[in-house]
Amino acid sequence: MDAVASRRPASPLAEAVTRVGDRWTLLIVEALLTGPLRFSELTEHVCGIAPNILTQRLRHLERERLVVAQPYTNRPPRFAYALTARGQELAGALRLLADWGSQHTAGEEAPHHAACGSPLETRLYCPTCEVAVGEDEATDSYFV
Repeated sequence: MDAVASRRPASPLAEAVTRVGDRWTLLIVEALLTGPLRFSELTEHVCGIAPNILTQRLRHLERERLVVAQPYTNRPPRFAYALTARGQELAGALRLLADWGSQHTAGEEAPHHAACGSPLETRLYCPTCEVAVGEDEATDSYFV
């Protein structure tokens, strides 16, 4: 890394990637979107994850305050893991990534509107003005 890059403040995207940017972490969050799961249930939902990696990622998500461990037995100590409100906020980002993945994976389809069958698209939206915003109307400071 050059000296200029090391002095540049981290972008919001870089901050997000630091917190949840690896494959296993995103898959754990996806599994927990349906509700709390025990460790053994998570290993079933997140195919291929080794128990030690799952433990590391759960601890990381707890430190980031995205997941909370809820004890369900004391002897031996056992926990169910649930997303916090901050963790639940990742649902939209995961939907965007899943949509992108479906567009670039043979045989996968993007979500469709139940009423008319059209593929759904993601749009920028201003909650104050209650209108969709075009890319030419949005600031791009996150990606510059």
